[in-house]
Parts: sequence; structure tokens; C-alpha cells
Amino acid sequence: MIRIDSQANSRLKLLGKLRQRKNRKKEGLFIAEGVRLVEMAADSAWKISFALFSDSALESERARILAEGLEADGVTAIAVSDAIYGRLTDTESPQGVMAIVENGLLDEGSLSGLELSQNSQLLVLDGVQDPGNAGTIIRTADAAGFDGVICLDGTVDLLNDKAVRSSMGSLFNIPVAAEVSHDAFLAFCLKRGISLYVTALDETACPHFRADYKKKCAIVLGNEGNGVSDTMLKANGQRIYIPMSGSAESLNVAIAGAIVMYEAYRQRG
Repeated sequence: MIRIDSQANSRLKLLGKLRQRKNRKKEGLFIAEGVRLVEMAADSAWKISFALFSDSALESERARILAEGLEADGVTAIAVSDAIYGRLTDTESPQGVMAIVENGLLDEGSLSGLELSQNSQLLVLDGVQDPGNAGTIIRTADAAGFDGVICLDGTVDLLNDKAVRSSMGSLFNIPVAAEVSHDAFLAFCLKRGISLYVTALDETACPHFRADYKKKCAIVLGNEGNGVSDTMLKANGQRIYIPMSGSAESLNVAIAGAIVMYEAYRQRG
């Protein structure tokens, strides 16, 4: 393990830059912070560039074992003072562990490589803007056994710190494609025989529990305020809605996604 005592170090300066989306995209790197999150990144196919440990964190056996494991895999582990770590983190109660990870998201061209069976299920984000919602939806898709998540153009950056934390490591477990154009996604569905279920509140929609999710399908969730895009509404898909009997006007998109995904899980048996 190496030690860095100057915040002017190039690696530590890079951490500050990665808080901005344009720099994450330029460098092809992002930050995963927290012991469990870094452990899951280390156990996945995603490549870690280097990892940072505060002095306080290294007092715990778990963090030391993590650092030693990373170094055994050829990853540089760096020790810093608590003061320096505190200036680099943006969490309220930091655990003193973060990793700089290479972007492992799929892109539009990678969709053809997705391994799908006759009853595969995909979750699609169409303009979801809140990073916490996006991360939570990925976590739920992982828990419900979905085969992948596809994020269409206009969806929040999934490598945003909050989105990464909210996914609770599921970002590293399930195939996730980002910045996919609507046209490319629809062509992919047509070519692979994927049925579309689009969440929408209108007279043509059916209750979500009446849809048949046992076949190969993709469930589309829309923007928190405006719903799914016109392109998705005009696509050749079944519109579905979640019945409500109270006075609430709508459900949070992450909650709505969980309800629909677990109905699909239930039907799959």
C-alpha cells in the first residue's frame, strides 16, 4: 500500500474532477464509495483503477482485508489521512473507503450481445431524472431477477455518486446499457421479439397485473413528472397502469417499478 499526504497529488485531484459528469465521461471512470460497494465492485467484472482508504478505515480488519485483496489483484491501494479523505468525500458519514472504477456500462452497440431466453425480462428507464430513483430501480431489477436494464437517451447519468450508492452494488451485478436511442431500442425489440409494456395513465391501459410478463418482454418506466416519452407511447406496446384507490395522484417511479417488476416475478413463478 502506498501513502499520499498531499491533496495536490494527481490521483487525488482526479477524484475531485470525477464529481462532474463531463469528466466521468471523458476519463471513463467513476467513484464507488463505501466498504460493501467496493467489495462488490472488486468481486465483479468491472475493473478498479485504484482505491483509497482513510487511516481510520484501516483500523478495521474488514477494510484491511479488502485493501490486501485489491493489491493481490494488482489494484493500487492508497492510504490517506482522515482529514484528506474528508475533503474528498461527499457523503455525510463516510466509511473511509472508495474506489475509482472504470465505466463498465453497456452501450447501444452492445445490446445485440445481451443473452436473452424465451422468458427474459428487461427494465427500461425512459427519461428518469433522479439518481436515487435510477439506482433503486437497478437494485430492484437485480433482486427481481431481471436480465438487464436499458436506459434511454435523456435518463440520468448512472455513474452519478448517488445513483451508484442507491444501486447498493447491483450496478455491478446486472447488465446495464446507457444512452441508448429510442430508435435503436425499438429496433432491438423488433429484432429479438421482445414485447413492450409501457406504463401510462390513459384509457387504453390495462391494470399491471393483467399483463402477461411470462414471455420475453421489456417494461418501460418514464420520467418522474412527464411519464414516458411520446416515442414510447406511440410504439407498438401494451400500456399498463397501477390501480390506486386512495387520494394520491401518483406513485414514486421507483416504487411503481418495484410493484410491476414483482408482479412479473410472481408470474414467472
